[in-house]
Order: sequence, then C-alpha cells, then structure tokens
Amino acid sequence: MSETMTKGAVLILLGPPGAGKGTQARMLEERFGLVQLSTGDLLRAAVAAGTEAGLAARSVMEAGGLVSDEIVLAILKDRLAEPDTVRGVILDGFPRTPGQAEALDALLAGQGLSISAAISMEVDDAAMVTRVSGRYTCASCGEGYHDSFKQPAQAGTCDKCGSGDFKRRADDNAETVGARLTAYHASTAPLIAYYEQRGVLRSVDGMGAIDTIAADLGAIVTDITG
Repeated sequence: MSETMTKGAVLILLGPPGAGKGTQARMLEERFGLVQLSTGDLLRAAVAAGTEAGLAARSVMEAGGLVSDEIVLAILKDRLAEPDTVRGVILDGFPRTPGQAEALDALLAGQGLSISAAISMEVDDAAMVTRVSGRYTCASCGEGYHDSFKQPAQAGTCDKCGSGDFKRRADDNAETVGARLTAYHASTAPLIAYYEQRGVLRSVDGMGAIDTIAADLGAIVTDITG
C-alpha cells in the first residue's frame, strides 16, 4: 500500500552509474505511488505507440541521429498527461544539462508543476570503483555476487540455482568505472549547482545500506509533499 502523496510531485534522482538509482526509484514507486519516467523507456514507448513525437523520434533514430531535447520534452509532456502520473513522477536520464533543466522547468510550469526536489546520491569514488568493479552474476539465473561483499557460500557454485557458470559485464572494471565517475562529476556539477540555486537540491549518503538510503529518500519525499 503506497503512502498518501500530494498531487504532482516531480523528483529527480542524481547519481553516477552504479549508485543504485534504479533500485531506489522502484522502492519510491512502491511506497509513494510515484511513476519512474526513464528517457529511454519513454522514447521506445512513444515510437511503438506511433504518437506524433514518437514518429519524429523514430525518423531521427533511423537516420542515426540523436533525438533532440524538443522531441524528448514533447514525449515527456504527453506522458505527464496520462492519469497514472497524478501522484508524481521520478525523472530518470533527463535533464542532463542546465539547458535541459531550464527547458524542463518551462514545460512543467505550463502544466502548473515544478521540480519538488533534485536529490543527489553522494558517493565516494574509490568505494564506488570497488563496489561496481567487483560485481558479477550467475549466468544461469542472474543472482548477483561481489568479490568483496557477497561470495557464494560454496566457492564456484551459485547459492540460488547451483550453477557454476558466472559472468561479468565487460565495462565493470576499475578503469572504466573510474572514467564513468569522472565524466559523471564533470557533466553533473553544473546541474547540481542549478538546482542548488533554485533551493530544491537535497542530498543523501549513497554509500549506505539499501534500506538506509531508502529511508533517507523517503524522509525527503515525505517532507516535500507534506
């Protein structure tokens, strides 16, 4: 049962790859009745539905181009008009720049909405490299493991299905993770400053236990929605 929530809350979760934004967004969805809006999912859904904005996006993608901010905003506007977003949304993957943030503010203002909070999940880069680069999964059932934090009870055997076949993502290595973090901080710093200037920036410790982070995020959502 989701908690009661003021209509029209708009949240943005900021955090580098591997910070757990997806996990936390799903928990907020369940607890507060929010809807997570991923830019990639929105584009695919609009293309499949054949909406005006979706058709425009498809023509750009088929030509090998990048979908413009205007098209993304049009698709987002259409999605916000759907009834399941009445309690509020969590934006995932947009905005990525102050320019996009300004355009988003204008779109929301036209619908009587505004950003309720941009929540930065603060992480320690060195710890994040260890966290992400140590991940691997069972190739059979997908159960997750980690070199340092969660080894199978019996070495080389999946606890869940008994398989001995494991795999790692090719980009889950220290060098790649470090590069992703550097790129994230460079691109997101102006966005964090943008929302800080507007008085809607919040932050949580993104290095804690999943339930602890969820509790911290939940407290912020409860606070901003009354």
